[in-house]
Amino acid sequence: MVRALVLDIGTTSIRAAVVGVDGSVSHVHQRALSVTSPQPGEVELDGVEIGNFALELARAVIAEAGPCDVVGITNQRATTVVFDATTNLPVGPVLGWQDLRTVIDCLVLQGSGLRLAPNQSATKATWLMKQTTVPRENLRFATIETYVAWLLSEGRVFVTDHSNAAVTGLVDLSATAWDPAVSELLEIPSSMLPAIVATMGEVGLASALPGSPVIAALIGDQPASLFGQSCLSPGQAKITFGTGAMLDAVTGEAGPDRMTRFSSGCFPIVANSHAGTLTWGAEAIMLSAGTCIEWLREDLGLISSAAESETLARSVEGTDGVSFVPALMGLGTPQWDFGARGAFFGLTRGSTRAHLVRAVLDGIAQRAVDLIDAAVSQVNNPLDVIRVDGGMTQNSYLMQRLADFSGRSIEISKELEATTKGAGLMALIAVGALSRDDVATMWEPRAVCSPTTTAQERQALRSQWLDVVSRAEKSIPELSSVTF
Repeated sequence: MVRALVLDIGTTSIRAAVVGVDGSVSHVHQRALSVTSPQPGEVELDGVEIGNFALELARAVIAEAGPCDVVGITNQRATTVVFDATTNLPVGPVLGWQDLRTVIDCLVLQGSGLRLAPNQSATKATWLMKQTTVPRENLRFATIETYVAWLLSEGRVFVTDHSNAAVTGLVDLSATAWDPAVSELLEIPSSMLPAIVATMGEVGLASALPGSPVIAALIGDQPASLFGQSCLSPGQAKITFGTGAMLDAVTGEAGPDRMTRFSSGCFPIVANSHAGTLTWGAEAIMLSAGTCIEWLREDLGLISSAAESETLARSVEGTDGVSFVPALMGLGTPQWDFGARGAFFGLTRGSTRAHLVRAVLDGIAQRAVDLIDAAVSQVNNPLDVIRVDGGMTQNSYLMQRLADFSGRSIEISKELEATTKGAGLMALIAVGALSRDDVATMWEPRAVCSPTTTAQERQALRSQWLDVVSRAEKSIPELSSVTF
């Protein structure tokens, strides 16, 4: 039976696992990554550590589970590495996708007619390139899947896939080729850029691993989660609840008319590609989701564990008029207001710890509905069912509130993190062990939350919510005026 080894390189950890043709995920090994913030707004990782952990975990899984036939790699998108091809070593820190050190560069480039965001790879690559004395002919630009594939193949495979290339800011409208005008403006030579390949397809051997399995899938984390939850057809969508939350919806084979943000607040993405066909999607982003629970626990001391948030929320019948806007890092889709700030409203002398915690969970659920509303307007589809994964889906109170506020069925993934599963299924499709139709029929939710509110109740709750959000917007006007 064909099996896939998956390397899932997230924002804060790496895990390796085996994915079978039945979609099962087993033999999971995981390591935390070192993430530092030397200055406010800066996020750095250690490229040597990422490479070492990837090889270590892959070998550990094979030693425990036995030989694997194919390898799938999924990764935090837009996190950027520039490395020396002669030594295989990064020439500086790995800049995390949240890193904002190139904000001014992005604003300056707008004067040249180029609209890039600091969380894309493009300006990060230029920044890293300018910090090193390594000859440019030796430099290579990579997002994480590219760098890991290079190390697994011992320098023989230098590729990225359409899903990762599409969010770098460096591709043309088709997402199949680098845009020479952008590369020239950013002073990135073509020799630095990897070949762009399909998300599903054989690209070379992982010769650094026992048995030299075939590297057969490269895919960004959110598209991998979308695929892992069997969202393959237009109108299917998922939300992954992690540090932030991301909604991804499949739109089909027709590409977008731009690679920048739509008026809805959503972005175009490549959901996957195979055998010459690209499947596109739209993405909506909440900047603070799980972060809010960490804040309640680690900074405010209102809860001792994430699980306690659900217990406290259920201990009261409502929020007693308290509302919370989860804008600890500003508001993403649809407002994209970096000057918005998190806020409690409606506090009284009678407000208790339980009321505040319940208000935070309600605020996260309402923001998730904001993402759904934006995606519905963008893809022109009602998105009647939303599939969900991520650590926060263990909070059944939050999931029920999402159903109540959205008026939709919320289907909860059996796999807490569907990213690993998605990358493994893609690798298996690449070698013919599975078909897309097989994956489409695999979905079996762990639980389903159905709305318990009436349409009239939902409309009133949403109206109240939109009023509260408007009061949190533009808390810092000079930041609110910045757009990317």
